[in-house]
Amino acid sequence: MHSADIVPDSERRGFVGALPPPLRPYASLMRLDRPIGTWLLYWPCAWGVALAGVGGRWDLFAWLALGAFATRSAGCVYNDVVDRDLDRRVERTRLRPLASGRVTAASATVLIAMLLALALVVLLQLNRTAQIVSLVSVAPVAAYPFMKRITWWPQAWLGIVFSWGALVGWPAVTGDLAWPAILLWLGSVAWVIGYDTLYAIQDMEDDALVGVKSSARRLGDKAALGVGIFYTLALLLWVSAIWSVRPDWLALLALVPAALHLANQALRANPADGELALALFRSNRTCGLLVFLAMLVVGFSSR
Repeated sequence: MHSADIVPDSERRGFVGALPPPLRPYASLMRLDRPIGTWLLYWPCAWGVALAGVGGRWDLFAWLALGAFATRSAGCVYNDVVDRDLDRRVERTRLRPLASGRVTAASATVLIAMLLALALVVLLQLNRTAQIVSLVSVAPVAAYPFMKRITWWPQAWLGIVFSWGALVGWPAVTGDLAWPAILLWLGSVAWVIGYDTLYAIQDMEDDALVGVKSSARRLGDKAALGVGIFYTLALLLWVSAIWSVRPDWLALLALVPAALHLANQALRANPADGELALALFRSNRTCGLLVFLAMLVVGFSSR
């Protein structure tokens, strides 16, 4: 049977399974069955707005959520266009719509254009500074799919890309880019390296077979220690971001729930258990919420 005739289980159930059959491969390309990526892209945006004190722009939380959905979806489609030949050689990805031949590269490109048009609508809701910062992210986003072929640390590049929202959320409220946003962004970069190392654990064997590089492969049996180090760095940078807004020891207590959550992940991580690593990776949606609540409390208390 040709791979194009085989449909993954994810397209037979849930929201994707409820769609008309012709639309399901496109929904799968956008990862509508896996919203965790949208959450992880959204949280740094929300942190930036929250730490800046919101400034009455409560609508930004909704607009940036829509922007995170559109750009993450477009990024997933673009990544699959670039990686379609590589995906055919990896067990976990061989049934992706482009890799299996169920969607053509031309159709995927049209989908990318539609999603970017939606992102443009969101961009027009931001002030000039936030718009410029958003547009600067296009270059690192375009380069990301190639990083796994170049460096052992594609997770670091993903961190730069997935954390960019922190650099957008702050100026969307204040009108300028300042140190709190930069520190928040750097902390998020470290956080992303940590959680994406967890994600990469599940693909270590396949990645080794096809020659794909990752932080999980580079760290090997020290992957859990590496995750702990990056999470610690993330917390220190978030502490610095909070301190730059409100230099008060009590303000730092707001990060305790997130710190405990990250410590639990690092202590439980096991490079030999891909299923556990995936579950810990997904739990970062909750971690993002905990950091958001911390930034919201600090942002409002500093007004």
